[in-house]
Amino acid sequence: MNVLDAIRNRRSVRNYSPRPIPEPVMEKLCEALRLAPSACNYQPWRFIIVTDPEMRKKLALAAYRQHFIAEAPVIIVGVGFPAQAYKRMGGYGNSIDVDVAIALDHLTLAAVEEGLGTCWIGAFVEEEVKKLLNIPAEAKVVALTPLGYPASPDLIGPAPPSRRKPASEVFVRERFA
Repeated sequence: MNVLDAIRNRRSVRNYSPRPIPEPVMEKLCEALRLAPSACNYQPWRFIIVTDPEMRKKLALAAYRQHFIAEAPVIIVGVGFPAQAYKRMGGYGNSIDVDVAIALDHLTLAAVEEGLGTCWIGAFVEEEVKKLLNIPAEAKVVALTPLGYPASPDLIGPAPPSRRKPASEVFVRERFA
């Protein structure tokens, strides 16, 4: 599968099989996270791999009771350290959210290649997640994603067309018109 096929086939999965993910596949997915670019190559992140069923249930509760998250055999929690990130992105901003998001997106695309599903989770109570996982106060929980095999075979393969803006509404050439 090429990258563009993975991008086209990626979708948010909200129904997972309990089937475990083989260790060689997990190693490949972790490598996709590890190799992701970050501003100045600072790599200001940690990724918590949660497999314990009880902890997954607690994380689902902390994510505003999105119980489907706990169905997946793995939850990946993307944690960034703002003090370790590039601080002048765009001349003024911290790169932490972008850095962690790029890495998690590498994971989502590598997961598609392996027949796995993910779902970006940005709705959660950060302090609860930090407390559950013993995340340091200076860290920021950027996002979570369940990771697992979709429960339904029709969630594997080409995604149905989604509502996307036409290219004419997305791209401009040379400067904003």
